[in-house]
Amino acid sequence: MPLNQQSPIAVAELELDASGTAVGFRPAPGAGKPRPGDVYALVRVDGRPAATVLGRYEDGEDPARVLAALAAQRLLEGGALPTAAERLAAAEAPAPADTAPPRASVIVATRERPDSLARALDSLLAQDHPDHELIVVDNAPRTTATHDLVTRAYGRVRYVREDRPGLAAAHNAGVAAAGGEVLAFTDDDVIADPRWLTALATPFAADPGLGCVTGLILPARLSTPAQILLESHGGFAKGFAPRLYDPARPPADEPLFPFTAGSFGSGANMAFRASALRRAGGFDPATGTGTAARGGDDLYAFVAVLAAGHRLRYTPDALVWHHHRETWQDLENQAYGYGAGLTAYLTATMVRRPALLPALLARLPRGLAHARTMTAERGGGSDGGSHAGGVPGEHGTQHHPWPASLSRLERRGMLYGPVGYLKARLSQGASR
Repeated sequence: MPLNQQSPIAVAELELDASGTAVGFRPAPGAGKPRPGDVYALVRVDGRPAATVLGRYEDGEDPARVLAALAAQRLLEGGALPTAAERLAAAEAPAPADTAPPRASVIVATRERPDSLARALDSLLAQDHPDHELIVVDNAPRTTATHDLVTRAYGRVRYVREDRPGLAAAHNAGVAAAGGEVLAFTDDDVIADPRWLTALATPFAADPGLGCVTGLILPARLSTPAQILLESHGGFAKGFAPRLYDPARPPADEPLFPFTAGSFGSGANMAFRASALRRAGGFDPATGTGTAARGGDDLYAFVAVLAAGHRLRYTPDALVWHHHRETWQDLENQAYGYGAGLTAYLTATMVRRPALLPALLARLPRGLAHARTMTAERGGGSDGGSHAGGVPGEHGTQHHPWPASLSRLERRGMLYGPVGYLKARLSQGASR
């Protein structure tokens, strides 16, 4: 089906037990009740995110049964559902001792979006983490809307104002105000799963060498062609397999490590050990949305912490639902910003961490080839009405062609990124 004729796709959650039997089906947080038609569902097994499936059910059919059949086959093939022998062994094994998550500070940077911020704060106040604080950083505000919302309706939330524009500057203001051992960051356009913060913070207690943890980001809605196209080409999801990135043991399947920072996670779902992030110098204030660099603040921080010798872990148990931008213009801005943010962060790394320059230059030829591949016009996968090619958010299974116009915008952004970063640094120097 052509993208401009694509009907909205409902977003839901499907709960399975360890045998693959459906025990629950509900709309995703913030999504409307699914209706007959296409449904994109997060599959949980015993409560834990395990996969996503895309299916279709007709009027009179049970969507849980339809999707469970698709999910069971998918999970068995991927090894996410245990065999009968594995279930028996797990039942007989002693339960592991619970690990208490460290004290955490959640930092949300925002600018003039009180409605979406309220939705995010409602989910963050429902977290099951036993010891955490919430900090909202109001970045270069034009009105008092954010201040009024936080101070009048959310007494448990601390309000911080940062007049210097830019996401990285706002994050640094949050870091300065935070008292947690773990600093967790998310955006004002997400809904956090109730276990999000616990899942994001607990790995730090088990691994003293861990400097950063990132988590799973899924779409809250797939209502417009732009949202569906973005998610069909990977979205923000990094899959359902936990992964550890260790600078002492570079991953063999990532020859550009650590400079392919986009594969580690995204700024809407990340946490740092406070001491590691502060020793690394925090976020580069000349990067990020709201600056001439257009992005790259999260990527810079990932590499800075890895360069200091800390490990980075990706865990799909830490889940947030992200409200993707809705219009084609939003998607064009996003494509350009991704390209600009990528090369802006690499420029920031060279400027602020010259010791990494030889490693970066050694990877440059392969990196340029990788960039050409990632920004190429991408075709649509087979879609015979049953979505046999995969699901939105699963990398490499695109259902809709990625237009050449967006590829060109990504590449133009990459050419602009270094200029944007230097402009941002000069602007900040002039301000000081």
